[in-house]
Amino acid sequence: MQESELIELTQTVLWSAFAAATVFGAVAQRTHFCTMGAIADIVNMGDWTRMRMWVLAIAVAVVGFNAMVGVGWIKAGDSLYAGTRLLWLSLLVGGLMFGFGMVLASGCGSKNLVRAGAGNLKAWVVLLVLGLTAFATLKGITAVVRVNTVERIGLDLATGQDLPSLLAPALGTTVPSAALALGLLLGAVLLAWVVCSPHGRAPAVWLGGVGIGGVVVLMWWISGRLGFVAEHPQTLEATFLATNSRAMESLSMVAPVGFALDWLLLFSDKTKLLTIGIVSMAGVVVGSAVMALASREFRWEGFGNVEDTANHLVGAALMGVGGVTAMGCTIGQGLSGVSSLSLGSALALVAIVCGAVAALRYQIWRIDHMA
Repeated sequence: MQESELIELTQTVLWSAFAAATVFGAVAQRTHFCTMGAIADIVNMGDWTRMRMWVLAIAVAVVGFNAMVGVGWIKAGDSLYAGTRLLWLSLLVGGLMFGFGMVLASGCGSKNLVRAGAGNLKAWVVLLVLGLTAFATLKGITAVVRVNTVERIGLDLATGQDLPSLLAPALGTTVPSAALALGLLLGAVLLAWVVCSPHGRAPAVWLGGVGIGGVVVLMWWISGRLGFVAEHPQTLEATFLATNSRAMESLSMVAPVGFALDWLLLFSDKTKLLTIGIVSMAGVVVGSAVMALASREFRWEGFGNVEDTANHLVGAALMGVGGVTAMGCTIGQGLSGVSSLSLGSALALVAIVCGAVAALRYQIWRIDHMA
């Protein structure tokens, strides 16, 4: 591949990622897709409607990802989620921090990006703090703490930590075949749970679930298939174009916010290049803004009082540190990571949910105590 062709392909990858993320923002704004909201609906009202939307998105992402693995388009091992070292303590601690923080901040990273596009000024403050703390946990002071504490403890596996790689030898089959079978099986089980209730058959649930899950699959294809170069003309190595991790990527909403701030602050530094993660953050905001304006839901909103401000600042910091420590958020681990059938992603997701439930219970206790 010639240098000019590589540049053109990189631009195609970036524009494709931006377009896909714009769809994500529009769908999330239209359907009120929100993981924290789904958990809060259950804890506070016993309403499982938005949870079924989220589970439907997981089902679509799982089937789509593993179908591509089955036909040989991508490999789970090319992502960050299926490595051979299972950092279980990091995933659990980071997940708990992120889950608790997203309740204090009125939503996870993706929800705050969507709210920012719809005119919520609180969300912009949350994103700034989240981005700063995330970048510090990637390369700064909290990164030193992370590396020297929770990341010292892990479990080394003989294969990748994705279920197809772990189970293929026992099943007597190849990893692609195991991925296809397990993906279809798990997807069918999740889909059956979604539609077993009338609420799971609502049009909004299907628009949000299929739309969000489909974007996650599309992002995997953009990064792992469209953006894959078998031999980079400069390094002569296999390369995934326009990624911060140098691995195959899909949507995630914590570390990319930090990389976006880094790109903006050091824009004149020509070594700072746009990546899939950075343009995706812009795409989500743009998509949300377009949908909010079209539906006349765009509203300026600020902090109500000092306590509201403090909660959002603390929540944003917990999400920034926790999201990087857990290697992802409700989208990065809860959809993108889980779609690869990664054991680590499942642990992170459980920890995120537990952290969110704990925060919601804390808020209920505090309201009762104040009353």
